Amino acid sequence: MQGLALFDLEWIDIRAGQAWASQNAAADEMAAKLCNEYPDAGVYVLDLRLHPREKISWLEAALSAARKLKYREAEGVHLGNLGLAYAELGETRRAIEYHEKALALDREIGAKRAEGHNLGNLGLAYADLGETRRAIEFYEKSLEIDREIGDRRGEGNALGNLGNAYYLSGETRRAIEYYEKALAINREIGDKRAEGHNLGNLGVAYNNLAETRRAIEYHEKALVVIREIGDKRAEGQILGNQGLAYKNLGETRRAIEFYEKALQIDRDIGDRRGEGADLFNMSVALDMLGQRKEAIAKAEAALVIHEQIEDPNAAKARQWLEGKRQK
Repeated sequence: MQGLALFDLEWIDIRAGQAWASQNAAADEMAAKLCNEYPDAGVYVLDLRLHPREKISWLEAALSAARKLKYREAEGVHLGNLGLAYAELGETRRAIEYHEKALALDREIGAKRAEGHNLGNLGLAYADLGETRRAIEFYEKSLEIDREIGDRRGEGNALGNLGNAYYLSGETRRAIEYYEKALAINREIGDKRAEGHNLGNLGVAYNNLAETRRAIEYHEKALVVIREIGDKRAEGQILGNQGLAYKNLGETRRAIEFYEKALQIDRDIGDRRGEGADLFNMSVALDMLGQRKEAIAKAEAALVIHEQIEDPNAAKARQWLEGKRQK
């Protein structure tokens, strides 16, 4: 929290410094060194403050500078973070290409911590494509490295990701065990962002077990943490999940209010995956209220996005639409 406060205080100067370094990196070695350092120095806070497109611009400039300076480890870091940025935009195949390049470089130079991170990031990408078992393999390899080198943040991330994978595999109770282990580490090391994510994950899991009031409590706790640090992507996800919980309680209009808030955030930050989920959830809720025409329009918009980003939820949206059009 102290780091975020300082970052926000200096944000105008940070932007100006990065712009100068980027513009002069090709001709000035000191500028190149600074250009290389900017994205990594601010990696955790930049994720909360930069739109993915702007983050890509920073990272591409840093990657060019790292290659000019022959900083191999930094080159690998930038490649991996470019993968994450493209994944945020729903460009999953492109993300995988960057993670694979980063992983190859990590192994070549013996960067174990970065290797663990990129294995986890490949897991995230394959999970987004619906290849859950393959994702689990990457998460387990990542977890093994994180524990070997004592990377507690990485260990917490890997445990949370395994929880997500087991949830998607239908093993909800097992998922909860992983989320609780991850949450304990998050709180131990003060990782507020991951804490908020895992509180939200617990909410999703309990909603799936029909413990809806308990789910809402977890979502509300998650929102407090996430808003405190300004994690807009997670806020959009949690608001959408709150909508699902209220839909399960039969409070359909209230659910739609949450979906609309989530949709606004996801469009603002370019989260195509989140936007598609929000639109489909709204279509289901609108249909429950008897507004079939509006429901079909939302589902059609969701399907377009799902297909564009190879979201496995495309099949569900397509099937739902076919059923509604036949009535």
